[in-house]
Amino acid sequence: MSLTNVWLRTLDDEIIRADQVVGIHSHYTPALVGKPACWLLDVFLLTPLGNGRPDGRGISALHRTLIQTPHAPTGAPATLARLLAQLDAIHATGVITTTIATVAPATSDTIAESDSTDMQIATSAPLRFRFIPFPALGLGHHTGPEYL
Repeated sequence: MSLTNVWLRTLDDEIIRADQVVGIHSHYTPALVGKPACWLLDVFLLTPLGNGRPDGRGISALHRTLIQTPHAPTGAPATLARLLAQLDAIHATGVITTTIATVAPATSDTIAESDSTDMQIATSAPLRFRFIPFPALGLGHHTGPEYL
């Protein structure tokens, strides 16, 4: 994929460039003292990790959590992958956010366009992925002080 202009917002409000994602995974975490059990939706990034010695470096997957939910995010990895593929096909630029769906969708893996903007929404019970495009700029307006 060439999603260099699409970003994913993580649980702790970081953003990750979508072309760095090599995997999407949901998993259950058991309850800890003072914290309830939950489901996590993670993306994997390949990154070199090591101990500083030349023989101690290797490539490993780094997990970044997009959202926690009390319910299993059934189909969410496939729905997010499908949304990323669709955004790649149209050379999109913007940010994908993940939220807990307030109303259960009629069917899983549905993609819809919003009436008010050109943002795309993908829903996979109980999660919702929303793509918010960056505002379009006119030609020659990319050198203002807000970009420096």
